[in-house]
Amino acid sequence: MKKTKQKMFTKQEWSWIFYDWANSAYSIFIATVLPIFASSVARVSGIDSVTHTANWGYTSAIACVLVALSSPILGTLADYKGVRKRFFIAFFLLGVLSTGIIPIANSYIAVLIIYGITNFGFAGANVFYDAFLLDVTTNDRMDKVSSWGFGMGYIGGSTIPFLVTIALNLFGERIGVDGTMTMQISCFLTAIWWAVFTLPLIFNVKQISGIEREPHMVANSFKRLGHTLKNIKKHKFLFIFLIAYFFYIDGVGTIIKMATTYGDALGIDSTALMVGLLITQVVAFPCAIIYGKLASRFSSKKMILVGIVTYFAVCVVGYFMKSATEFYILAGLVGTAQGGIQALSRSYFGKAIPDKRQAGEFFGFFSIFSKFESVLGTFLMSTVITLTNNINLGVVSILLTFIIGGTLMLFVPDDKNLEQAKAITE
Repeated sequence: MKKTKQKMFTKQEWSWIFYDWANSAYSIFIATVLPIFASSVARVSGIDSVTHTANWGYTSAIACVLVALSSPILGTLADYKGVRKRFFIAFFLLGVLSTGIIPIANSYIAVLIIYGITNFGFAGANVFYDAFLLDVTTNDRMDKVSSWGFGMGYIGGSTIPFLVTIALNLFGERIGVDGTMTMQISCFLTAIWWAVFTLPLIFNVKQISGIEREPHMVANSFKRLGHTLKNIKKHKFLFIFLIAYFFYIDGVGTIIKMATTYGDALGIDSTALMVGLLITQVVAFPCAIIYGKLASRFSSKKMILVGIVTYFAVCVVGYFMKSATEFYILAGLVGTAQGGIQALSRSYFGKAIPDKRQAGEFFGFFSIFSKFESVLGTFLMSTVITLTNNINLGVVSILLTFIIGGTLMLFVPDDKNLEQAKAITE
């Protein structure tokens, strides 16, 4: 009898993975095109680079705080059967539509406000997207699926639209496309890409786990939120992981959000900045997959620690960075760890959740920490820059987030001991 070859991924897993492909177009857009555009608007408005760098950091922090504060209750509500996708679609549409209207911004303040709104929509949709991970796959496949999500995002969503933007930036004038039109095309391409490649998730992924609907869902959601908080405290290893995650992912998020603004302030031209970040995307694709494979051999915990050490090196290199060549080296180094540390953090937490029916609730709390990503780092960086008027010293402050996060990660169990750790606190 002929043996049937097992598919690499199921239809649901592929559909979930492709949302990373979809929304990564936005991730690279706010890391490259939008900061460069905002910097140019700031210069026209008479705002110096140091002040703009600080303002950009404060705007990022505010948007993250808004998502973090709303995520727990939204995640709890989304655990009711048939509700999770509705919340996902609402935040997804907010992000896509606001991205599409960026070209109409006619002032520096308007650019900052719309940036904050797009960030809110993007981050909010990710709360429910992450929770769907438990609906589409099993614990033993979670590292692989999560890593491939980030990997596909880097090689597809973060690269293809970005290449179009780079080409327009380099050669657009030859065909009558100026800098303003390049910005407009990039906005529309990002929004369309994000929307089209989200359709597989919308049509093929369903909420499997959840609780039955009941009267007074909002009031009862607040009650369940308190119960979930007690559950997290009861599972001490889960609580320690969340605190560790808060610190090290904050450092990761700060570097993602501030890299282009930081490079621009050091005098690196826009083309070099975009090429450097393209290097990050290309390197990140295979490295995210490799992190997933190595996690199956050495554990997610150990590979997360490898990523933290890598980012520590990134901060040190960033402090001494002065030229475009050094920016390229830094971008490549970031690419080796960026996708892996994010993917394995998501899958480690998913495996650690004690009850899949409460996936939304737990990922709501996870979102508090993941959406505070860059709140502490951007605030520290902006404050240090403001107080010292020294761009380079701002990078040094980010080291603190990785030191604390890495130290706390030493006290959580390896993947193979998770079930035993959960059973002890039952």
